[in-house]
Amino acid sequence: MKSIGAMKAFCALSLCFMGANVLAEDCGVLEKQADMNRCHASEYKAADRTLNDVYASYRATLDETRKKSLANAQNAWIKYRDLSCDFETSGAKGGSVFQMALSICLTEKTRARIEEIKKLSVCEEGDVSCSR
Repeated sequence: MKSIGAMKAFCALSLCFMGANVLAEDCGVLEKQADMNRCHASEYKAADRTLNDVYASYRATLDETRKKSLANAQNAWIKYRDLSCDFETSGAKGGSVFQMALSICLTEKTRARIEEIKKLSVCEEGDVSCSR
């Protein structure tokens, strides 16, 4: 009986995630620039929320000294991300595609940072470069 209940719960969760994917908008198929801008901004906001969650989870595993060091590194990364995306999209400033280009850049850098922090949070025994 337990396995049937677990299977039902798994199926329910799977349907929720499938539903979220079905509802997710494919920014690449939109035709109006305003819709593309909105869609890519939404993708960036989702990536930023994920980054905040991953960062908070990792931070909770650190002692106070390392928390401060991580916060300093994160603040420097945010400054880098913003300046880099500002430069990378500078050719589009003033145009209708600027917001989309900026959102795409911010999303890509944020997703890369998520992977960096995930990698930091996985410590193999004997790894002297581990940040925990």
